[in-house]
Amino acid sequence: MPDALPVFGAPPAADPPGVLAACDGSDGSLWALDRAMTEAQLFGLPLYVLAVVNPSPGGYPPGMVELVQEGIDRMTASMADGLRRAVATVQAARTQPYTGELALHVVLGNVIEVLLSCTPGQHTLVIGTRGNGGFTRLLLGSVSTAAVHHAACPVLVVPAPPAH
Repeated sequence: MPDALPVFGAPPAADPPGVLAACDGSDGSLWALDRAMTEAQLFGLPLYVLAVVNPSPGGYPPGMVELVQEGIDRMTASMADGLRRAVATVQAARTQPYTGELALHVVLGNVIEVLLSCTPGQHTLVIGTRGNGGFTRLLLGSVSTAAVHHAACPVLVVPAPPAH
């Protein structure tokens, strides 16, 4: 089933409003995705899963985009495959699989800017405390901190489960 899920290259619209889950494939984002599935199921809302690819944080000089487009396309396809695997992994671990409406989105751009631009009109944004970025010693990562302070909808920050 996960291989059949289409991945859209546009940000999710909040029509209808739903639960927006940020997913970068990190453990934290998988825990957040699981909670987002629970929230969407509980409220009977669609689940929008968003991954953002930022191929060049500093931007490209003029004329470079055409030269690196193939690499960008490969990165986007790889993130789409990873997003499908993330959904399948979380679904397989759940005692009650998510059965509601589900849409996957891989978008190019700055992670924080894209994520925040998708929050107006959404019911909830669900995000992990830290993703694949550095500085794991921080309580909240830069993306989750920005979301808490600037999202246009309620934000649910999901911590790591307790160690056994």
